[in-house]
Amino acid sequence: MTIHASHPDILKRLKRAEGHLRSVVAMLEDGRPCLDIAQQLSAVEAAIAKAKQQLIHDHIEHCLTPGDSAELKSTLQELKQLAKFL
Repeated sequence: MTIHASHPDILKRLKRAEGHLRSVVAMLEDGRPCLDIAQQLSAVEAAIAKAKQQLIHDHIEHCLTPGDSAELKSTLQELKQLAKFL
């Protein structure tokens, strides 16, 4: 497994999102207004999306470096697979 310089930041983002998600569960259990819950869910989604984006961009920058023409085909295939997650 390769660890990149961005992984600690991504981990912080995900832990923050995890805390937000726990708050949303508590809000539901406490019967809080749906508008408040929807707002917090939106914050969770945004945090996860940002973490995913950072991970994918970092992977493209540091891991997708084709050497010869044989590797280029494999690299392009991986890039296409990554594009599904953007």
